[in-house]
Amino acid sequence: MRFNLARKRFRDLDEQEILALAISSEEDDAQIYRGYAESLRTDFPASAAVFDGMATEEDTHRKRLIDLHSARFGAVIPLIRREHVSGFYARRPVWLTRNLGLDRIRAEAAAMEHDAEHFYLAAAARTQDADTRKLLGDLAAAEAGHQTTAENLHDKHLTEGARNNEEDVERRQFLLTWVQPGLAGLMDGSVSTLAPIFATAFATQDTWTTFLVGLAASIGAGISMGFTEAASDDGALSGRGSPVKRGIASGVMTTVGGLGHALPYLITDFWTATTIAIIVVFVELWAIAWIQNKYMETPFFRAALQVVFGGALVLAAGVLIGSG
Repeated sequence: MRFNLARKRFRDLDEQEILALAISSEEDDAQIYRGYAESLRTDFPASAAVFDGMATEEDTHRKRLIDLHSARFGAVIPLIRREHVSGFYARRPVWLTRNLGLDRIRAEAAAMEHDAEHFYLAAAARTQDADTRKLLGDLAAAEAGHQTTAENLHDKHLTEGARNNEEDVERRQFLLTWVQPGLAGLMDGSVSTLAPIFATAFATQDTWTTFLVGLAASIGAGISMGFTEAASDDGALSGRGSPVKRGIASGVMTTVGGLGHALPYLITDFWTATTIAIIVVFVELWAIAWIQNKYMETPFFRAALQVVFGGALVLAAGVLIGSG
């Protein structure tokens, strides 16, 4: 509560403080755009050039604001930033934007320009000095027109070939970060839990016990796969992306794969539960084959033979062991 009381309301700022706030905001936005450019430079050099250009635009705005401040109030600019003003728009912390996808980064940039436009319009309405009012109004129009500027920069740097290359890189990154570890987890969860679940089912013919074993096996396998994936590669050299994202994808899909054929054992009738569980198993295995074909470009019949045949063998092993 004391933090909120320490912040100044926007309507209480004087004209010097408004200019100081605008200067610091332009500095922050230029730095954010340069951060976006740096994070994209290796895989998306053309888009990085776009954000470099937008950062240069923000530098130009900052210089105009500083020149006006120097003419009206002198060279010493008060230290006032977004977080010092109650209700003022905030920017996302850099660690929350560092691993965003290309489309999300572009959306973040558009939102930044929208926020800046509204700030300049509100600031212009509160100033009496003609030169200050004119500059703030011009900057509001410039922020509104940044979409056109961005489009011009896109046309300059993002040729059709460059755009196609970046789309290929983004698709590859999506596959390496989400699809590949998620698919590995789904395969492991679906196949590795078959033997213990069906061995328990046929050994005990107790649906609740079978469900508990399946639940424990699925969650345990999910935790193990998630940590293994995250710890095996930090993505710095392989380019496979965030280890946290890969660990989440692998761990969640492993758990889902196991729970698919454990949940039917919440049904109290043993043979009904087992019949549904076996149907679910084959649906899971065919789904894995389809994902391999769609995203990993594995021939469908080869994927089906490997996954369905292998899963059937593990299922049969579990049933035989449990029946013995």
